Amino acid sequence: MKDTIISLKDVTVSYDGEQVLGGFNLDIHDGEFVTLLGPSGCGKTTALRTIAGFIKPDKGDVFFYEKNITNLPPHKREVNTIFQKYALFPHLNVYENIAFGMRLKGRGEKEIKQTVHEMLAKVNLTGYAHRGISQLSGGQQQRVAIARALANEPKVLLLDEPLGALDLKLRKDMQVELKKLQQQTGITFVFVTHDQEEALSMSDTVVVMDGGVIQQIGTPTDIYNEPKNAFVADFIGESNILDGIMLDDYSVKFAGHIFRCLDSGFGKNTPVDVVIRPEDIKVVEPDSTLITGDITSVTFKGVHYEIIVDVAGFKWMIQSTECREAGDRIGLSLTPNDIHVMQKSEYSGMFGDYSTFSDEMGEDIIASDEANALEKENFAEKAEGDANEI
Repeated sequence: MKDTIISLKDVTVSYDGEQVLGGFNLDIHDGEFVTLLGPSGCGKTTALRTIAGFIKPDKGDVFFYEKNITNLPPHKREVNTIFQKYALFPHLNVYENIAFGMRLKGRGEKEIKQTVHEMLAKVNLTGYAHRGISQLSGGQQQRVAIARALANEPKVLLLDEPLGALDLKLRKDMQVELKKLQQQTGITFVFVTHDQEEALSMSDTVVVMDGGVIQQIGTPTDIYNEPKNAFVADFIGESNILDGIMLDDYSVKFAGHIFRCLDSGFGKNTPVDVVIRPEDIKVVEPDSTLITGDITSVTFKGVHYEIIVDVAGFKWMIQSTECREAGDRIGLSLTPNDIHVMQKSEYSGMFGDYSTFSDEMGEDIIASDEANALEKENFAEKAEGDANEI
C-alpha cells in the first residue's frame, strides 16, 4: 500500500447554514489518480477546495503526510488547482503563462527556460511557446494550464471538471492525455467530475458521493460490478434495480421467481435490492426462460439496441446487438453471475425501472393535453361570462 498523502478527517462544511459535507473522511494515496464523482451539489468540489485551502472546514482537519495543514493558506500548500475555466493570462503568451508561477517563487531564468520547454514537450505543445492564448484551441489552452501547474512541481494536482468545456471527441482525447501524464509524472491527481465514463476510464480509485456523504470507494471495476447501494448502481451506468428476497445463501427471489446467485451472508428471507445490468441480459424465446415480457420501445444506439421491456408492469432495459420490434414478446435469460444483490438502503425504491422511457412520458403528455384542454375550457367560460356582462 502506498503512503497516504492527504487525509480529510471528520470534515464538516456548511454554506448559509446548509451542510454540504458532514463528517467527511477520505484518504488519498501517493501517486494515485483519484476521482470524486457525483451529481451537482453532492459536495465533490467543496471537498476539492478544502484540500486546496480555498475553504476552511467548520469542523475537522486536513492532513498532508500526517502534518495538519487545516490553517495553512493555499499558496503554502504543495498542491496546484486547475479549474474548468483555465484562468490563463490572456495578455501573456504560452511561455510566460507557464513561467509565471516559477517567477513568483524566485526561480532563475535558466531553470525557468529549461522547465518551460520540458513542460511543453510533456503536454505535446513543443513549438507553441510564443503563441498567444487567444490563438489556441480549448484543448491546447487546457494543456497550457496543466503545464503551468506541473511546472511548479506540486505533490498533488487538483482538477475541478477541467474537461467540461471541451467537445466530446476532444474530451476523450484529453482523458487519455491526462491519464498518461499522471502515470509519467507520478504526481497524485485528484479529479472532480459528474461524468461516469470519465471516472471509470481514467481513475485508479473512484469516490462516489451524494448529499455530502461518500457512498462508495473502490476501483472502477469494483464500483461498476459491485455497487454498494441503489444510488451507486443507478449513477454508475444503466441498471435494472428490483425488490428481492434473499431466501438463503446463493438463492434470491425477484420478479416472481427464484434464481441462483453468487451472493451470501444476507441471512434468510431478507429484503434486498437486486441489480441486473442491461448488457448482461440475454434475449431468448419466451417459452425457454422464467422471465418474459413485451417490448414497448427500441432505440438504436450505434453499437447496440436499447430495448425497453414490460415485465408484469416493471420496465426493464436490455442492451442487445440483436434488433427486435416494439410489440414483440421475448424472454430474458440470466446466469448467476448476472445477478448482484445489495442491502436495502435509503435509496431503495428511488431507482430501478425504465417507465420514463414509455408510460410516464406518455402520462406527462396526456396530463399536459388535459391541462391545455381545461385551460381552453376555462377561457371559453370566462369569455362567455364577459360577453354576458356586456
